[in-house]
Amino acid sequence: MTKKKILTIPDPMLRKISEPVEEINKKIKNLMEDMLETMYQAPGIGLAAVQIGILKRVIVIDLSKTGEKKNPVFIVNPQIKFKSKDLVSYEEGCLSIPNQFAEVKRPNSCVINFLDYYGKKKELKAEGLLATCIQHEIDHLNGILFIDHLSKLKKDLILKKAKKQKKEIDRVVV
Repeated sequence: MTKKKILTIPDPMLRKISEPVEEINKKIKNLMEDMLETMYQAPGIGLAAVQIGILKRVIVIDLSKTGEKKNPVFIVNPQIKFKSKDLVSYEEGCLSIPNQFAEVKRPNSCVINFLDYYGKKKELKAEGLLATCIQHEIDHLNGILFIDHLSKLKKDLILKKAKKQKKEIDRVVV
């Protein structure tokens, strides 16, 4: 497993639509392992392949808390089949928009069809945080960021803060 660099805004790759995976082979399994390693080290609870510069419809998620046994979920070619009408609000952040958070309303539950790590067809009914995380990561596969769900004012404020933060990180003092 290899830790990969996570792309951050304003990288244009984050706005591209990811392509379906044709076959789950060794290369795709290695990608999923690398994504998991990258997500754990970041640290985060979800990561889409596009966030490491690979335009494939692959997601990894692990909601286990520090000290708990790891419980990764590998999701390939997800398709949302159902979203509940009842909305729930979570404070979302994103590894591609470091240190920026905002309340986002999303459907409280969803049902997805996908392929697992071994290429088996699966259906997952998710609620609460897992449903939010799945929807957030599927948005990434479609070139959508969590800030796109915010008002223009809130989105612009986060973009301004992120740009300022990036400049500070890029600065080198000798």
